[in-house]
Amino acid sequence: MILVTGGAGFIGSNLVGALAERGREVVVCDWLRSDERWRNIAKHEIADLVAPERLSEWLAQAPKLDAVFHMGANSSTTETDVDNIAELNVRATLKLLEWCTKTRTRLIYASSAATYGDGSAGFSDDASPEALAVLRPLNAYGWSKHFIDRRIARQTVRGDAMPPQCAGLKFFNVYGPNEYHKGSMKSVVAQNCAHVMAGGAINLFKSGRPDYGDGGQLRDFIYVRDCVNVMLWLLDNPQVSGLFNLGTGKARTWLDLANALFAATGRKPSIEFVPMPETLAAKYQYFTEAKMDKLRAAGYEAPFTPLEDGVADYVKRFLATSDPYR
Repeated sequence: MILVTGGAGFIGSNLVGALAERGREVVVCDWLRSDERWRNIAKHEIADLVAPERLSEWLAQAPKLDAVFHMGANSSTTETDVDNIAELNVRATLKLLEWCTKTRTRLIYASSAATYGDGSAGFSDDASPEALAVLRPLNAYGWSKHFIDRRIARQTVRGDAMPPQCAGLKFFNVYGPNEYHKGSMKSVVAQNCAHVMAGGAINLFKSGRPDYGDGGQLRDFIYVRDCVNVMLWLLDNPQVSGLFNLGTGKARTWLDLANALFAATGRKPSIEFVPMPETLAAKYQYFTEAKMDKLRAAGYEAPFTPLEDGVADYVKRFLATSDPYR
């Protein structure tokens, strides 16, 4: 049996689907709210569904778990209720870390590229306390993930008791099916596909820096299928622990992403540039690119999906169909 927190969310539900397809017994811990995120898990057989506020009670009587995938979090990079982020992203993770340590249960958890802040300190997934100490996240979400990374790094260096496998994944810009409930946090592909198919244009932010052209800001976009493949690989390789970047290792521009969407829909590119909101400008990342050497050195060999191929698959197999859920 495997527990997936945030299992009805974007990345979590894709993982749940893959585990179910493997024939694994999966328990989902999540809120379903009033949107349609229940559809994210509706196609798969689920062993149990646990509300997050009941997780401690459920764990107290749970059978032995093979692993816990902790994907649950308030993932909004614009969240201003920091107490909420502290409770959901920090305290809940520390409690789960403690439980996994006591019960000798493997733990694979979601960190984020938001921990790197403006990128001025680089994008190396060095998990030493000294390396982590120089990172400066730009928002409360990134800080909450960084908090956990630093705590685990310190406990590891001290030789404290830890889960038999403890692996964190710094997800970069993930896109793909089942992100539809995320509102403004959805990928540009999900937000614009229907509009583009109807003949509309895509709006991209103008650049506020002379070294980047409009739409030339760079991101490491990764297809959610690749993220799931890495998590399944970690499940298959319990000897691998540590903090790892999870991107493709190749930054692409927002223009590249927009053009990939137009190509996937068979439309001629139509892109308009709009001013960046002042509230975002001070915290905007102009460049992110995952250094993937550490994950490769740990033994992960599978290739990552090129941007154009990932967007085409997403559009044709999901967004352009009557049932876009994975």
